[in-house]
Formats: sequence, structure tokens, C-alpha cells
Amino acid sequence: MEWPVDVALARPVTQLPTGPWAYEIKVDGHRTVLWRTEDSVRLQSRTGRDVTALWMDLAMAAMRLPPGVILDGEAVVYVADDDGNARISFEAAQSRALSRPRRARSSPTGTHDVRRVRRPGPPCGGLPDLRPRPYVERRQVLLDVLADTGPPIVPVWSTTDLDEALLWYEALEGTGVEGIVAKPLRGAYRAGRVWAKIRHADTVDAAVVGFTGTARHPKALAVRLPDGRVALSQRLTTALASVVAPRLVPKPGRRSPRPATHTHPPGQHSGGGRGGHNPARGRHRGPPALTRPRNSGRRRGRPDHGGWCSCAEPRISTTRQPGFSR
Repeated sequence: MEWPVDVALARPVTQLPTGPWAYEIKVDGHRTVLWRTEDSVRLQSRTGRDVTALWMDLAMAAMRLPPGVILDGEAVVYVADDDGNARISFEAAQSRALSRPRRARSSPTGTHDVRRVRRPGPPCGGLPDLRPRPYVERRQVLLDVLADTGPPIVPVWSTTDLDEALLWYEALEGTGVEGIVAKPLRGAYRAGRVWAKIRHADTVDAAVVGFTGTARHPKALAVRLPDGRVALSQRLTTALASVVAPRLVPKPGRRSPRPATHTHPPGQHSGGGRGGHNPARGRHRGPPALTRPRNSGRRRGRPDHGGWCSCAEPRISTTRQPGFSR
């Protein structure tokens, strides 16, 4: 297996599937793949970037793993509230992801919530590539691999009881658990949207102030939230883009907006936007209702990942890395 690796994703649904499925908590962090090589550790973001320098504390902890193991999970950061209770903070993880490596090293310790384990290449240490194996086998290998590792690399909670999963969904809201991911018990691990997820969300009014892509074919919207922050939306579906586009196209006789060359300073946008966006020049009071994750209080694009790591799935072959959950 070669770096970087494509990861499995979840499609949003309104209800969790029933039957032979496993249900895992979905923590609010950065998707991260941890590669334990023969002599070091590398961390990969969902998009394939090397983010090891941003999560060096997780990388150091991952040196306790057997060489050749690869973990797919979520890098998260825990913070303490005023009442002394700890919660997972996406904002803290995002701040670390946008920081320089030196500043990232001084931020709160990260954790890796892990979903899977694997080894790249030929079988190593008697452990083959687990991606073709069913979930139940991958999960057991994950638990075995992490049994002697301990925090900050921990497995995410998992259950086959739908009622228990729904209890987690309701009871853990506000702690940094933003939803539930469902995975078929007999399903293999493969790239693409092969899982299902539900996630807490709020609906808010937001003004569209820009977009990515072209005015006729927008890919995502930059929206100004009620608190004044500018956030980048998720990628627009074809149907929604066709509704939004007429509001972004300038009136006849005006030039189309040119691509922006600026970027927003860290903290003025959230979600997936690191680059600039084109300003909206047409009628830009966009769709009056936009949905955003409830826990994080922001419209979410697709960021990379960072912090404590919860691991949910194992694939063993000599192949998201340090401290994570999934």
C-alpha cells in the first residue's frame, strides 16, 4: 500500500439502518490516518497531506504500536469547561491544524479515536491486509492491537444495539460527539461512501457572500453567519447548485467576478475553507436556511483532522495516525 491512502466515508441519512450493522460514535475532529513505519510514524489527512508536524504528540505515542500498523481514525482535542468537565473541541483541533508546527506543539494534547487498523504491502508479523475482511474481524484485530497501547490512541465506542446507539446520540450531544456512523457487519473496508451517518444539526439564516468554482457552476458557498463569522459550506449537490447559480450570476452587461486571490485570516472562516473564494456579485441573499453541525456552532466544510485519536476500524497489512478516535 502506498502513501497516501483513500479512506472510507459515510453518506448522510435521516435514520440509521437496521439489521446486521455496527454503530460507532462520530467525534468532532480531523480525519487522520496513522502510519507506523519501521522506524517512525507519519500522519496523513483525509486529503492526503502530511500532518505529522501538527500532531507530533500523537506521533510520539504511536511509536508504541507494532511497526507496519496503519490506523484510520479521528484526531481530536479535549478541553475543560468551566465546570471542570472535559469535552471534545473541534475549534481547538481546527486551531491546531491552522497553526505553525511550533505553536501546534504548545496546544492541548491530541487524542486519536481509531476506526480501523491495517498493514501496508505484504503480510507482516502474521497480519494480512484486513480491508477485504468483514467489520467484525477488523474490529477485533483493532482491539487486540490497541490493548497494550492506551491513551491517547483509543478505539471509539461501538455497539450492534440500535437503541444503545440512539441513546449515545442523544446523551452525548454537547460533549463533542456529533453523531453516529453505521457500518455493515459483513462489509469490507473500501474507499467511497460505504457507511451511513446521522449528525446533530441546527438551521440558521445566513447571507451568501461568496462561492468557490464559477458563478454558473458553484462548488461551495461562503456564508456570513449571524455572529458575523464567514464559513465555507459543504460541496453543493448538483440540484442545489442549479438553484443557487442564478443568484450568483451578475446582471447582463457586468463582468463575471474574477477568482479571488486572498484568503481569510484563521478564525474568520471554518470548515473546509483554507483558500479564498469569489465574492458574490449578484442577488446574494442565498437559501434562507443553511444547516450546520450543532455541536461545533459552525457551517462545516470538510477539514483535514487533528487531536486525541479514537480508532474504530483495523486493517492490518504492512501499511487516519498518532492518537485518534473513530
